This record gives sequence, structure tokens and C-alpha cells, in this order.
Amino acid sequence: GEKVKEPFQGSKYESNNRFFRGVGKGKSAKDNIARGKADMEAKNQLAGQVETNIRNVTDQFMAQTENANTADVAEKFQSLTRQGMNNNLADLRKIGEEKFFDGDKYTVFIAYEIKKNAMFRFMKKQARTDAKIDKATLKAMEDILDAQIEATEE
Repeated sequence: GEKVKEPFQGSKYESNNRFFRGVGKGKSAKDNIARGKADMEAKNQLAGQVETNIRNVTDQFMAQTENANTADVAEKFQSLTRQGMNNNLADLRKIGEEKFFDGDKYTVFIAYEIKKNAMFRFMKKQARTDAKIDKATLKAMEDILDAQIEATEE
């Protein structure tokens, strides 16, 4: 078939060391439904990236430190990531939206980004205020997040 050029492709719309970025596409006979689908897909893509990033970093950290409460730290991070994605959407910036109509259906494309260091700082703040996190787990989480914040500033 013929190659189709869709909006929001290329490095400007891909995650890098400073931003998590996600692009969504939605199609429907109603433009608001198409927009909702695109919005959800882009946000889900972002959430998946944040979760994968945190999981990889946590695994590396745990391998290096051989921390006794590895599972606990990983579990707390998963919970923080979910909270972060739900609450931190204030830091979510829309970097593009385009709507097309082919006479039958609307297709909407949306692109979002979140600053990584803002996301990690938010998670650190959440960890400190979570009464269910013990001191050792909190220390491990802060070390991981500090390393991530530092990496975003390189």
C-alpha cells in the first residue's frame, strides 16, 4: 500500500532524556469521541513509558545494591507511578492536536509531553508524604529518583 504521513512523527515527538512524550490517534463519526480516543491513547502511551522507565531503573538499582526489600521498593514505585500519572497531569503539556474529516469520520491526533524531572520530583514528594513507606524503602526510592533527576539535567 501507499505510505501515509501522519502528524506528530519524528524526533520532536519522541521521548528523550528530558521529556516523556506520547502521541495518540482516534477515529470516530463524532469529533469529540475521536478526540477522547486520541487523548486516552496518548496518555496511556506516556504512562507506559514512565512505568517502564521506573521499572528498569529500579531493577538496575536493586541489582547493584542487593537491597533486602527489593519487591517492596518496586511495588511502591508502581503505586507512585500510577499516582503520578493521575495527579501530575497538570504538568502534562499538549504539544499538538490536529483534526481531519474525510466526509465520513473524524480522525484526531494529539501529542503530549511531561518533563521528566518534574515527574520524578513529584514522585519524590509523594513518597515522602506516604505513611506506608518505611525509612529504608524511602531512602532507596529517593536515591533512585535523585539519579533520574540528575540524568534529565545532563
